[in-house]
Amino acid sequence: MPSNPDDQVSNPKATWPEQYRTLADQARSPLLKAFYEAGCVDPDTPMSDVPLVAVDFETTGLDPNQHSIVSVGLVPFTLNGIQLSRCWHQVVRPALPLHQTSIEVHGITHSDIDKAPDLAEVLDKMFSYLNGRVPVVHYREIERPFFNVALQWRLGEGIRFPVIDTMAIEAHLYPDRRPGRWQRLLGRKPVSIRLADSRLRYGLPHYASHNALIDAIATAELLQAQVYHHFGPNTPVKDLWL
Repeated sequence: MPSNPDDQVSNPKATWPEQYRTLADQARSPLLKAFYEAGCVDPDTPMSDVPLVAVDFETTGLDPNQHSIVSVGLVPFTLNGIQLSRCWHQVVRPALPLHQTSIEVHGITHSDIDKAPDLAEVLDKMFSYLNGRVPVVHYREIERPFFNVALQWRLGEGIRFPVIDTMAIEAHLYPDRRPGRWQRLLGRKPVSIRLADSRLRYGLPHYASHNALIDAIATAELLQAQVYHHFGPNTPVKDLWL
């Protein structure tokens, strides 16, 4: 049975750097050992000094135990700039069949995946982006659990890492985003925290959605805007990661 790193961390109150040190000692996979040994920034590090990587997956559905990753977008960045020349996008062959509904969402078809590599074949490349960086996602219930399950079945081990979730930041900023019945009758509209709608609030341009690379770039830009509008570059990373 593949192992889950959540079961391996005996002290749930340990900081992420402490957890990485523990997990580096326990990891059997050379890829995971190298990932944890690359370390995690100190929780008090200001956001202006944190190396980041925006991560987006397109999948065949929403349940990591029943669906698979079909494309990956990775974009290294900092608060000061996005490294577009180093962006990486890869279609991968899912372990489980494509469904028509997922094809309609992301446009990746059977012909696109016929000759695509399995995720296992591109893990070296993925970890070259992830090592030493804090991942940034829009809705952590996709990227973190899907990657964890994918690694469990390919490496026999799962993975633990912090994420900065731009959707969670928007949810924090708009706790009353769902108006009640009487508020709706009075004309109050709900506030959407979807990626495209969130970007509009910061004056960011509209991008076509459901392409892993474009969504990763969009997420990186959104985090930059969120930090500068609501927090500031000196905000410690521990205030934003989960």
